[in-house]
Amino acid sequence: MKEFDYIIIGGGCAGLSLAYELEIHNKLREKTLAIVEPRLEYKRDKTWSYWKTLDHNFKDCVKKNWTNFSVNIPGKTKFLGCNEFPYETIDSGLFYEKINNKLYRNKNISFYKSSDEISLSNAFVFNSVPIFHSKQNKLWQHFKGVEIETKKSVFDEEIINLMDFDCDQRDSIHFFYTLPYSKNKALVETTWLSKMTNDLQKDYDDQLQDYIKNHLNIKDYKINYTEEGAIPLFYPTSSKEKNTINIGTAGGMTRLSTGYTFLNIQEHSKYIRKNIQTISECKKYEINKKYKFLDKIFLRVLQNHPNKMPHIFFSLFNNSPENVIKFLSNKSNLLQDLSIIFRMPKWLFIKELFKNDK
Repeated sequence: MKEFDYIIIGGGCAGLSLAYELEIHNKLREKTLAIVEPRLEYKRDKTWSYWKTLDHNFKDCVKKNWTNFSVNIPGKTKFLGCNEFPYETIDSGLFYEKINNKLYRNKNISFYKSSDEISLSNAFVFNSVPIFHSKQNKLWQHFKGVEIETKKSVFDEEIINLMDFDCDQRDSIHFFYTLPYSKNKALVETTWLSKMTNDLQKDYDDQLQDYIKNHLNIKDYKINYTEEGAIPLFYPTSSKEKNTINIGTAGGMTRLSTGYTFLNIQEHSKYIRKNIQTISECKKYEINKKYKFLDKIFLRVLQNHPNKMPHIFFSLFNNSPENVIKFLSNKSNLLQDLSIIFRMPKWLFIKELFKNDK
């Protein structure tokens, strides 16, 4: 079986981001890399969005960005703006095409459908495939989105609706999300934060149809693209194996309170690239422990008090947009953290803080 210096298990966002980072910085000129990915073809299948708090390699894959956004609950809407940190969305189809066009030109990089085809024994392995021993009683962010196109100009393409809680909650947390790409095209998603045990929450098509027709007041439209997924709001099982580093969601790069992962992956990829010569001895890269601590309390509140969450999310944006965005993007300082915390229902969070883990 063929041997390689490096092996990446999983050729999705994390695996390809790392491979691209290594390639453009000439770290594979004298090293061999195998990428293991079972998919038959790469095509647009996801939308990655985030607040642009740092530069990355994929500016040319950005479908659109916005500096204005809104959040609403029944009877109330906040309109906010932030020029410093625009909200961006990446087209995964452009992302895959850009990276693969680059990687295929390097003869030191090979692609395989299964790890059974290669030897793992002497390689350093970067694994992006998470392991979930138990999915029961765990919180997920699960969603379905459709890109719709209308004949008339119906969208304000300068503002996104980040969270619209004016919808049926079904004893969980439910909101809609609208990204207008132009005056007649937008991505509309129904999003749930729940344990995914209630199948009634998964009638996504009916939810989207009702929202588009009765909330957005759009009767005539066509669907150009559909995506569906689930992001774990818990860390997957992780085991320490010699010469292996977990990356992406498998490596804890998903911020549990938000589901944001894309920029964390880019930072992790840069860290690995900078330390690739001594990677087996490097300190583990992880999201700052303070965010893990705060997210743990936040998710306890979310799980135990779902009916209060729309107002909690809404009150979060009583702060300055810059502070909120930095906090949600792991870039906040202590003063910004405190400004966020002080606007939360303190006793509710304090009670959850002192509850024992189950």
